[in-house]
Amino acid sequence: MEAKITLLPGDGIGPEIVAETRKLLEVVAAKYNHNFNFNEQLFGGIAIDETGTPLPDDTLAACLHSDAVLMGAVGGPKWDDPRAKVRPEQGLLGLRKALGAFANLRPVKVFDALADASPLRPEKVRGVDIMFVRELTGGIYFGTPQGRLDGDNGREGFNTMRYNEMEIRRIVEIAFDLATKRKKKVTSVDKANVLVTSRVWREVAQEVADEHPDIEYEVILVDAMAMHLINRPADFDVVVTGNLFGDILSDEASMITGSLGMLPSAALGVPGSIGLYEPIHGSAPDIAGKGIANPLATMLSAAMMLRSSLNLDTEAAAIETAVSNVLNAGHRTADLARVGETAVGTKEMGAFVTMALENIQTV
Repeated sequence: MEAKITLLPGDGIGPEIVAETRKLLEVVAAKYNHNFNFNEQLFGGIAIDETGTPLPDDTLAACLHSDAVLMGAVGGPKWDDPRAKVRPEQGLLGLRKALGAFANLRPVKVFDALADASPLRPEKVRGVDIMFVRELTGGIYFGTPQGRLDGDNGREGFNTMRYNEMEIRRIVEIAFDLATKRKKKVTSVDKANVLVTSRVWREVAQEVADEHPDIEYEVILVDAMAMHLINRPADFDVVVTGNLFGDILSDEASMITGSLGMLPSAALGVPGSIGLYEPIHGSAPDIAGKGIANPLATMLSAAMMLRSSLNLDTEAAAIETAVSNVLNAGHRTADLARVGETAVGTKEMGAFVTMALENIQTV
């Protein structure tokens, strides 16, 4: 296969983890006789510093002319002024919009070797394998009107939560499609007891559920869901929800695994569109440049990219197996290491995964 992959290292630890993942993908290409053409572009805070915008025209053009986009992280204290008119996160929102990436897939899977690393009891988290399906281009993050005012009562900020039937239906249909390939269960999360937006969401989601009688379907209020994720996380399969609730709940669930450094994500649009893949952990500026960041979430994001955008299931599974084998062998980065365990650095962990991948037998 010949594929164009745009790399957006971004800020903080982004360049370090993307560099290790690129090495891994180069091994994949050599091992399975593919040709991956990488195009690295400015994005996020570093792009603001060098071009004045978080999503330069050259970066956007490269992304739109690629088969897939792999991102590191954006943002950091340098660009955190709430009064700033240009922020790194605007680039990410703009890129998702340009790619038509309305569905955010965030798998939360506990590797057996890391069950003891979870803040929850091991018996609570063993077997946890949840796919969060978060609507990504609507809701309160994009609804209008929004803005800031200075009035008689001082400073005021306002945002609008909006969803229409089309936006709801297409994201819920993705959830049900995923469920057919998993444990055949969908949980829809809303706040219909308070929000009119959620009442419309619930109506449309139920209509989609009625079209899939073979899939178990349930509805849970967002506050109750926040509690259930801690009390009984293994009970869930595919969880679908809106932009704001999905952002918060998937981050909460990520801690079940023991570290944000283990969780990949994909932002997808209609079939055949360009996918955006990224770890969910952020730029971690406090450890940037120290060589201790965990690259596994980015590597697992690359596996999602191979599977979803390039239809390379065998290669994706090989990366996931390599990661599992490395963890089973006891190798841990600082975020995963327990007291008394020796932590390895970013490059060392990358090398371990690459070596494990090379040792996997091809059929």
